[in-house]
Parts: sequence; structure tokens; C-alpha cells
Amino acid sequence: MTPPPTQWVILAGLLGLLVGSFLNVAILRLPADMSLVRPRSHCPRCGGTLKWYHNIPVVSWLTLRGRCAFCGERISVQYPIVELATAGIWAGSVYAFGFTPHAAQAVVMMSILLAVAITDGREYVIPDELSLGGVIAGLAMSFLPGTPTPVGSLIGVLVGGGVLWVIAVIGTKMFGEDAMGGGDIKLMAMIGAFVGWQGTLLTLFIGAILATIVFVPINLRSKKLVPFGIFLAIGGAVTFVWGEWLLDWYLRGFA
Repeated sequence: MTPPPTQWVILAGLLGLLVGSFLNVAILRLPADMSLVRPRSHCPRCGGTLKWYHNIPVVSWLTLRGRCAFCGERISVQYPIVELATAGIWAGSVYAFGFTPHAAQAVVMMSILLAVAITDGREYVIPDELSLGGVIAGLAMSFLPGTPTPVGSLIGVLVGGGVLWVIAVIGTKMFGEDAMGGGDIKLMAMIGAFVGWQGTLLTLFIGAILATIVFVPINLRSKKLVPFGIFLAIGGAVTFVWGEWLLDWYLRGFA
């Protein structure tokens, strides 16, 4: 497929910056059960309400040198990183898939997965607004041309959430404590809505491998828990982009 004109890719990236700014609000407020619109953006230390020119993605952080305009409190580097990452998702999706339904699915799913990975990493929480909202978005977008179909998307939801639910039930009975968070179950249902049932199994496989590689060394040293949602989010992103190629490679080489 011929890549779209450069100006359209740039425009997609600029839109991604704006979406990334909104994701920063969601990442901060959703785990705390706060409204996304009220109160207006403000400094958590001094309470100063930010002006519109304090909220320009990336640019404001750079011009303010990473500090509050009122009291000088440090502003986390997470803000420009999320904005730039979202811009990369949007620009990369349009560059790779053009102006297609697949690109629309990509920007929605990847943006949600980015927010999920950060909220789970920061707070050990996957807000329902992201996971269940993603399920609704994935099912709705399955009516667009391409894959998965509406039936395939629904099966993906049931398989994705169902597999982890079964693991959670069995694990809880075996170990006497929660073996899987409800947020992870809903997250897999969301991923299934976008990638179908085969994609959910591949996502679980990739996520489990990554979690094992990272979790075992950390757990041996510090006994610290590592949020599984981060690895499911990475697995879902890999599956969305390269899933068909990976499944084809496996079937040709091993099946």
C-alpha cells in the first residue's frame, strides 16, 4: 500500500498530541474516580488554574522547563512522554494503514492500551472506563469493513475475558487468594473485541512470556508485584500489528 501524503501523517500526529493531552487527564483522574472535566486543569500543589497556553502539548512543558508556572513545582516528564507516544501511535497508524478502518481501530485500541499500561503501572488499577469503554468501541468498530467481523469481535470478547476468568477462579481455589484482577479480565475482553479470539490467545501467550521474563527476576530480588496489565497491553499491541504474520509463521513452521 502506498503511504499517504506526508502532510496527512503530520496532521494525524498533531491530533495524537491532543489525544495524548486528554489521556494524561484520564490517567491521573480515572483511578481516583474524579471527573474528566471538572475541576479545570490545575497544579496539585498550589491549586493554580492553568491557562490555555499552559496546556499546549509538549510545548508548554518545554517552555515552562517542566515546572508549574505559579509555584515552580516540578511537572512529571510523563506528560510530554504520553503526548509524544500518542502522537507516534496516530502518525504511525496512518502511515502504515492509510485512511482505512484498520487505522481507526489502531489509534483507538493503541491509545487505550497506552493509558491502561500507565494506570496499571502507577496505581495497580485498570479503570472500567478504559477497559469496558474499549469493549464497546471495539464491538462498534467491528461493523466497519475488515476484520474482525462483529461475530468475531464478540467471540473475542467472550474468549478473552472468559479465559482469564477461568484462570482466576482456578487460581483462587488453588492458592486461597485472588489469582487474577478483575481489571485484567476486562482488559482481555477489550483486546478480544479488536483482535478476535485467535488474537486473544496470541496476546495471552506474548503477555505471559514477557511477564515471566520481567516478573521472575524482580520477584526474586524484592518480592514486588508487577502489574500483569502492562504485559497484556504490550501483547495486545504486538498482536494487532503483527498478529497475522506471527500466526502464519507459526502455522507454516510448526503446525
